[in-house]
Amino acid sequence: MAYIPQDRFFKKAKQDGYRSRAAYKLIELQERFRLINNGNRIVDLGAAPGGWLQVAAKLVGASGKVVGVDLQAIQPFQEKNIALLQGDALNDEIQRQINELLGGMAHCVLSDMAPKLSGIRDADLARCQELNRLALQVAQQLLIPGGSLLVKSFVSEDLQAFSAELKKSFASVQRTKPEASRQGSSEFYFYAKGFQPKPSAAAS
Repeated sequence: MAYIPQDRFFKKAKQDGYRSRAAYKLIELQERFRLINNGNRIVDLGAAPGGWLQVAAKLVGASGKVVGVDLQAIQPFQEKNIALLQGDALNDEIQRQINELLGGMAHCVLSDMAPKLSGIRDADLARCQELNRLALQVAQQLLIPGGSLLVKSFVSEDLQAFSAELKKSFASVQRTKPEASRQGSSEFYFYAKGFQPKPSAAAS
């Protein structure tokens, strides 16, 4: 199926003032799972250009906080409940800054990260799985007990293994594909909820 860069979601995003059409994917997933609540602390990985940040900021309200992290700079927002960090979310200092900006551990980690496609299928899928595991590692460091993770993935042979990894840390794992995903795309999302931190070595 031909790629249509300016589909109805692209045009709707322009009309509604969202920075990307991806905003509608999070809106739809929120309606489906109620993954973000008023007053929540949210981390958005791979947040540029900021469509998900805009949606999450509305959902958490003035009493909540959303921190967007990306390797590239994100244009600032006027919303007071959005904070931005440029860097690697696996970096200890970046994680310290995330916690400081949030004012506590996160209720939900969002990841819409995707690799820059090389056109080499195996390499692209391997990079996608690498990003999935990065999101999981960050979630394991930043989530409160009972927290949730929403992470984008693509159909591949490694999905069962990653799903099994998620189930080691979360009480429930579901797969879903929003209507706003591009036609012909193999992308879908894992929604993992009920985070169960592993006991620390010091506590054992």
